[in-house]
Amino acid sequence: MSKFIGIRHEDRYLMEHRAPLTPKHVSRLVKKYKLDIIVQTSDKRVFGDDEYIAAGAKITKDLKKCEIIFGVKEMPISFFEEEKTYIFFSHVIKGQPNNMPMLKKMMVLKCNLIDYEKVVDEQNRRLIFFGRYAGLAGMINSFWALGLRMKYLGYDTKFTKIKQAHHYHSLLEAKEDISYVGQLIAENGIPEDLGPFVIGFTGYGNVSQGAQEICGLLPVKEISAKKLLGLKARKIQPRNIVYKVVFKEEDMYEHKDPAKDFDLEDYFHHPENYKSIFEKYLPHLSMLVNCIYWDLRYPKLLTKEYLKKAVSKNNLKLLVVGDISCDVNGSVECTVQSTEIQDPIYVYNPLTDDHKMGYQGEGILNMAVDILPAELPRDSSNGFGDVLVNFVKPIYDCDFNSSFLELDLPRAIKKALILHQGELTPEYEYMQSYL
Repeated sequence: MSKFIGIRHEDRYLMEHRAPLTPKHVSRLVKKYKLDIIVQTSDKRVFGDDEYIAAGAKITKDLKKCEIIFGVKEMPISFFEEEKTYIFFSHVIKGQPNNMPMLKKMMVLKCNLIDYEKVVDEQNRRLIFFGRYAGLAGMINSFWALGLRMKYLGYDTKFTKIKQAHHYHSLLEAKEDISYVGQLIAENGIPEDLGPFVIGFTGYGNVSQGAQEICGLLPVKEISAKKLLGLKARKIQPRNIVYKVVFKEEDMYEHKDPAKDFDLEDYFHHPENYKSIFEKYLPHLSMLVNCIYWDLRYPKLLTKEYLKKAVSKNNLKLLVVGDISCDVNGSVECTVQSTEIQDPIYVYNPLTDDHKMGYQGEGILNMAVDILPAELPRDSSNGFGDVLVNFVKPIYDCDFNSSFLELDLPRAIKKALILHQGELTPEYEYMQSYL
């Protein structure tokens, strides 16, 4: 008897237009494996129902027939049905309080849960991700925000030609605008009193690489963190280039014991033994693009206390923070809230510890959209699905009624199986304490 595979419409966010599998992936699965795929109808998904029909899928209002359901973001508690298999970003592995009721309901219903975030290779590197597209969209938005902020502060720059990412039909269209701005910088330079113009990137993974890809459309010169500290002292400062610094862990942290050197492996296992030294770079940055993974175990990079002191002493030239990581009150404390695509930026005032939506007012402009890949829905869905499509048939073939040890799944997928028949699998039993 054939099983039906479902693709759910996304309803967690108003401007969420992505899909886990696109019509081209559906077409491949239908033609190659003769799979029965049902797509839940949507009037806002970037791919129309007619595109899925042409690819060989059926369109329905619900997914009641489907035993296996793919989505992108969290699903409502009322959506889950007994003994079905769900694959999506569940955001439960850190014990996120908002999603514990969802996890409990899935356990009661004896569901299987596979989380994309935990699909990793032998080196623990994620295989299915939107990270690059978060970086791409985040950098486009950060440049757009920079244009608005510079105009508000009285600078005539061409950054105002750049639009927010979701207003572009494609990534290529956005790149054309930013390349044009880069050409104008090369010809005419950055305003003299803003030089040297330095963009700092924290992290070097998929998110950072996507952001750097967009930054690379400007006339960029990359320098080390060490050289950044002496950059301002140089007598001759070229105005027609933008400096880029990519900060690694050893640049940003040091051991609390002065007698011990920084050790990356030790830092990952014992982050509580380290402290941030990042603030020494901040007076030199014009723009900060935050792309690191962070949780409560790790030191903070940029504190409110530092910002208040730096602004009071007029020792800060930071115009924009593009917090692509978007951990509220996390590594970058001036990220005091995450934002939605339709209202994406705010100005944080370190002196009053307050913020105001938009780009006007005293302080530092923050871009903190927490579903950035959704601003490039067609490109990001295609990139995501290009990897996911390879795992659909093995998931379809798996008999989830077998014991966990006997499940015939690719290793990467089995590692990402958080719930099996409603029970936490061995790797995720630690989550019981959050429940």
